[in-house]
Amino acid sequence: MYQQMIFVNLPVADVDTSKKFFTELGYTINPQFTTDDCACVVISDTIIAMMLSKQRYADFTKKQIADSTKTSEVLLCLSAESREKVDELVDGAIAAGGTATGETQDHGFMYGRAFDDPDGHTWEVMWMDPTAVQG
Repeated sequence: MYQQMIFVNLPVADVDTSKKFFTELGYTINPQFTTDDCACVVISDTIIAMMLSKQRYADFTKKQIADSTKTSEVLLCLSAESREKVDELVDGAIAAGGTATGETQDHGFMYGRAFDDPDGHTWEVMWMDPTAVQG
């Protein structure tokens, strides 16, 4: 069966800072699609984050590039396999230079936290009890 992929393209101030941040979270950089002005961050087999310098990002749009430290252009949400993995990823992001954002969401069957990466992009991380989804 075909596995559809998503390539999230984000403008960043410094590609090397983004590479360091995301590798500290345990993600890998695909060197085949990484250059001085772009880092290909492999989040999973089907999720790729392209961290593009603002100059490179501008090659793909005629729109003004949002200042993600002041405006929200996107909310990215990653699933986690457990509550502990949510905390592990968010705490790791904060230790790597990210910033905690928002309130912890704990609804019993669903748990989530969020962080902003060094460029201000908001990443939510959530876990949901699989039995709650089935029922």
